[in-house]
Amino acid sequence: MISELINCFESINGKEEVRVVLLRGKGKSFCAGADLNWMKDVTSYGYEENLKESLRLSHCFYSIYTCNKPTVAVVHGAAIGGANGLLAACDMAFCEENTTFSLSEVKIGVIPACISPYILKRVGEFGARELMLTGRRIKGREAEKIKLVNQSLPIDELEKQVASVVNLLLTSGPSAMSQCKKLIFDISNTLSLEEALEYTARMIAEIRASEEGQEGMQAFLEKRTPGWVKKQ
Repeated sequence: MISELINCFESINGKEEVRVVLLRGKGKSFCAGADLNWMKDVTSYGYEENLKESLRLSHCFYSIYTCNKPTVAVVHGAAIGGANGLLAACDMAFCEENTTFSLSEVKIGVIPACISPYILKRVGEFGARELMLTGRRIKGREAEKIKLVNQSLPIDELEKQVASVVNLLLTSGPSAMSQCKKLIFDISNTLSLEEALEYTARMIAEIRASEEGQEGMQAFLEKRTPGWVKKQ
């Protein structure tokens, strides 16, 4: 499944017809943690085998985080252990209010290492310390309060909210959203404030001169819908 997720998110990057990605679970839970049979196998692995497995898992979360399409996690049931990396790597996450969340790795003597960059981005250092060190379980409302998810909703309101967010994303320029994600990634992860001076100026200049940028500005001035918005 990890390999399938990597292949899926990396292939999506080149598909113009894909405008928004929803990541959700099928069945009772979003993701209830690692497969038990896999865990039995891992207990017999040496360092090199463990490293190979862990690198693949890290690659999975990174492929979601760097996907050039807007990504939305829709969470229900339970999000245990590595499941929190899946949702935290998405641009937005919405959950059903009775969802159970837990970074439970310490309870079995390991650590939530591969998901940590994305959890820290979501909840900050000291929020992550509490979740990771205690492994305690929280529900949707608390997950929203600490910003692990954007919003926690009753089950009958969750799908309406997700549909509303998707509709908003579909009215935004596809290329502009991809470039916006690149902008956020670079500003957050690679550039100093001084380096960002010229970088941001160059980026907006390129976008304004692009076909999509020209269409968007013309549509605004002419009080019409831009070409990328599908007629209902």
